[in-house]
Amino acid sequence: MNKTPLIVGAALLVAGGIAGYALGTRNPSQEVSAKAPAGPASGPAAAARKLLYYRNPMGLPDTSPTPKKDPMGMDYVPVYEGEEAGADAGPAGLVRVSTEKIQKLGVRTEAAALRALDRSVRAAGRVEPDERRVSMISPKFEGYVERLHVNVTGQPVSRGQPLFEVYSPELVSAQREYAIALQGVQTMKDAGSDSAVGMKQLADAALARLRNWDLSAEDLGALSRTGEVRRSLTLRSPVSGIVTEKKAFQGMRFMPGEALYQVTDLSSVWVVADVPEQEIGLLKSGAKADVTLSAYPGQHFRGTVTYVYPSLKAETRSVPVRIELANPKQLLKPAMYAQVELQVGSGATVLAVPDSAVIDSGKRRIVLVRRGEGRFEPREIQTGARGDNYVEVLNGLQAGEEVVVTANFLIDAESNLKAVVGGLGGHAGHGGAAPGAAAAPPASVAARAAVGHRGSGSVESIDAKAGSLTLNHGAIPSLKWPAMTMEFALANPSLAASLRPGLAVDFEFIERKPGEWVITSVVPSASAPASASHAGH
Repeated sequence: MNKTPLIVGAALLVAGGIAGYALGTRNPSQEVSAKAPAGPASGPAAAARKLLYYRNPMGLPDTSPTPKKDPMGMDYVPVYEGEEAGADAGPAGLVRVSTEKIQKLGVRTEAAALRALDRSVRAAGRVEPDERRVSMISPKFEGYVERLHVNVTGQPVSRGQPLFEVYSPELVSAQREYAIALQGVQTMKDAGSDSAVGMKQLADAALARLRNWDLSAEDLGALSRTGEVRRSLTLRSPVSGIVTEKKAFQGMRFMPGEALYQVTDLSSVWVVADVPEQEIGLLKSGAKADVTLSAYPGQHFRGTVTYVYPSLKAETRSVPVRIELANPKQLLKPAMYAQVELQVGSGATVLAVPDSAVIDSGKRRIVLVRRGEGRFEPREIQTGARGDNYVEVLNGLQAGEEVVVTANFLIDAESNLKAVVGGLGGHAGHGGAAPGAAAAPPASVAARAAVGHRGSGSVESIDAKAGSLTLNHGAIPSLKWPAMTMEFALANPSLAASLRPGLAVDFEFIERKPGEWVITSVVPSASAPASASHAGH
């Protein structure tokens, strides 16, 4: 029998047992060390790109030691050594935003430039007659209305057109005195000089009396030529216009100074607009105005501001402003309501940026200046006059510098986080701990605790259109708030997609600006308790 195969098999069994014993007694740490050269963290290049943590892609105060997604489904952004807050080269507080994030948020910039600030002030007004073109017909003597030539309100009349005829005993007596004085002048023409002069003075006094009673030159001429005294006289319109008031009736008695007719020339009218108190400093006489009326859709009437009234209406906190308009076709009727748009502005060019670029905190005004690809510098500026879409920059910015005009709040949120981290002096905490201290949170978590707040409660209502969420929450220890029901804004409307009234939730929120509380994370309590959702931070 050949024993060679048996010897070979026994040798193989012995070798296998030795190998198995060696594998079973091998140190696990040695195995990790053996595999380490093949991992991504090996080599000089990996050491230069040491991963510190993952930050919220929307710039909210939230970090994670492991990859995760935000409520919108966006991946958290890895932060490597040298990219943490405060490590940017350039001015303090410089914000870095990835190109991918810039594209997703639709960040758009525009250069600060010199431009003329045009602004429109809008106000409601009403059409009124030009007070300088209103005439009253008031006889200066006592009498009776014998006949009306114009007997309806609203009738157009021309200058010199007869309005009504009157009888007055005083008028008749004055005419007789004048006629007799004229006859005496003719009779005593050849008499002594003193008598002729006296009679001439008497005739002149009688004529002056008739003129003071507003008799027309035509009636006085006829009386001088013929000496015939007329029982009734005709009173005529002194101007062309519309009869806007008529108090005369046939047969009525009137007293001296009683207004019987009012005639208004409407070829030019006023529009008196009530301009809000805070806008009145922008207006001055000579400003152009565009007037529209609901009676004539699509038509625009051009006018000029001629007077700013010196008084304020306390009820409406507005100042009347007078605008004069030509009205040749008399389309503008007194008492019509009008919408007025006033063009204001000096016309001088000033350094200006879009008003959407300015973040106004109440005490400070900030713009985000683009300092290169993905780099933005929050900068405080001083603003001046405002136009319809632009605001003047008095200092803090130079012409040609590009500022963010859209999505600037999200970038500013990240800037605020960096400022808080820098203030705590915790830049070295990101990844600077010893290998055995992996459980210690990075410095950004301390910043997050200072900026963000957590709470638990139940959903009262959801307003998707307004982007708000009303919660009945318990006490908030970080703010020393008691339990209450209050409304929060949502950082993104998608946060409330899976919520419903009555659902118990855990949530996180920040103060975007004084008094405005914004929820950055909200999850159902049953599926993601607060103690578990934040344990990894």
